[in-house]
Amino acid sequence: QVQLVESGGGLGQPGGSLRLSCAASGSIFAIYDMAWYRQAPGEQRELVARITNDGTTTYSGSAQGRFTISRDNAKNTVYLQINSLKAEDTAVYYCNAVVQYIHYRPPIACWGQGTQVTVSS
Repeated sequence: QVQLVESGGGLGQPGGSLRLSCAASGSIFAIYDMAWYRQAPGEQRELVARITNDGTTTYSGSAQGRFTISRDNAKNTVYLQINSLKAEDTAVYYCNAVVQYIHYRPPIACWGQGTQVTVSS
């Protein structure tokens, strides 16, 4: 009933910037936490950043300083700004959201399909 669609990935140069977007659509009563995860080749999926519906943010240690998560509640969209790109940022980035699609059902965790970010010169 709920879809998360990421966009904005692609090829970035070292030192450059990318901005990822993730829009939620479908039957939505409320969206709570939204987050970005990433999974590099051969690695486990890891949390990059999380933002609550009132705008409180948390970052993983590796994301501190270069990553900024934000959201537009009116558009049901979460963003991830990545600055000073490094080769180790290469990964598939996944959007995650805790969504309540109808008031009498508990919230569930939803995932996007992922967007590839490749950092290379």
